[in-house]
Amino acid sequence: MAEIHGTSSRWPARLIYAAVLLVTAGAAVGITYLLMNIQDRQHEALQHFVPLENVSEDSVDPKVWRNNFPRQYDGYIKTADMLRAHHAGSDAIDKLEQNPLLKKLYAGYAFSIDYREKRGHAWMLEDQEKTERVKQKKQPGACLHCHASVMPTYRAKGGGASWEQIKKGFEEVCSMDWNDAHKLVSHPVSCVDCHEPKNAQLRVTRPAFILGMQSLATSDDKVPHLPSIERWRKGNRTKPYDPNADATRQELRTLVCAQCHVEYYFQPKTSLLIYPWHKGLKIEQMEAYYDEIGFTDWTHKDSGSPLLKAQHPEFETWSQGIHARSGVSCADCHMPYQREGAVKISDHHVRSPLLNVARACQTCHRYDESEIKGRVAVIQGRTAKSIERAEHAVADLIDALKVAKDKKAPEARIKAAQALHRKAQWRLDFVIAENSMGFHAAQESARILGEAADFARQGQISLLKGD
Repeated sequence: MAEIHGTSSRWPARLIYAAVLLVTAGAAVGITYLLMNIQDRQHEALQHFVPLENVSEDSVDPKVWRNNFPRQYDGYIKTADMLRAHHAGSDAIDKLEQNPLLKKLYAGYAFSIDYREKRGHAWMLEDQEKTERVKQKKQPGACLHCHASVMPTYRAKGGGASWEQIKKGFEEVCSMDWNDAHKLVSHPVSCVDCHEPKNAQLRVTRPAFILGMQSLATSDDKVPHLPSIERWRKGNRTKPYDPNADATRQELRTLVCAQCHVEYYFQPKTSLLIYPWHKGLKIEQMEAYYDEIGFTDWTHKDSGSPLLKAQHPEFETWSQGIHARSGVSCADCHMPYQREGAVKISDHHVRSPLLNVARACQTCHRYDESEIKGRVAVIQGRTAKSIERAEHAVADLIDALKVAKDKKAPEARIKAAQALHRKAQWRLDFVIAENSMGFHAAQESARILGEAADFARQGQISLLKGD
């Protein structure tokens, strides 16, 4: 009988072949999907915004901008949230209740009536409407320069959109009573105040700021953290310095904030809003300017001293710090970049960097979050202690001046002590009113507070000296 040889089955080979085909097809589909996804994301990254809504220079309502910039709008509306870091935040805490000594320091001035923690941008106009400083004291329309989306009002009052017409409208609104000027605005600062309507490019709009920057540019103050000013100074100076034409985009990421987060004063009689940068951004330079023009915010009720009230000099303080010298802008920390899909935007939920350490701090500082917060806590804690010491020193000088006046001390001795009170109060208030508790420029803040206490104690000593 013939031997029968078994034939091996072909099924395993066929299964392997089919599996290879399926894997290859799946890989082809996956690669195709990946390439399409990359292409979509590249297109998405190039498409900065979709112009679904026509926005213009008169579009002061952020809701109008929402359809074109939904991601930025989502961040902006979050500025209404009540969020706090240890020394800052968006909760309208009553500072006078928290620190009753402030009533003595501001005696005779509106801030002794009502002084609250600042809240987020969404509250800027409403908070001013509700403060007792406006209700009990007459205030000028100049206040709306930073609390409202006011540029359309300036153009309307000035009769047009040229720079000269805007300045004219600005001057007219400044001189108005706050209650009358308030009727001309409807929204707090919003998108149109910092962005071009056509392309959303950064720009500054506030007349007082533009004029202030022109004064700074012509001063002798060295500003290495603002290279565009240094370049302008080396040019022919045929045209005034213009932040919108001369500043870099990175500089504008600070300057749009500096439009309002600054020291300022109201010109007597006209109430024209002016930024005192004619001699420079340092505290002594602004003080020298105020002394030169003989400006005084108010006369202290108890000491009789002619005093200065610092406002919120974040820009000036930041200018003296390491972040400014390192090219770090306000937006880098308070509006850090974020990604949604392939789109990279600045987070418009403007807030303390301590509430967003990962994106606000750790992109540069490669430390653990607890280490970063610990370093900030040390700086702010030391500043708070120095403020407390300086406050007591100034309060003691106020008491000493009150006693000296009651006892009819020699006028020359009282005047000398009042001059020292002015110096001490200005320095103390400069750090109190600045909203970083010393962090924007730690060494500078410590120096200023040391001088505040020193001048106050010198004032006390001067009252004890004989004739």
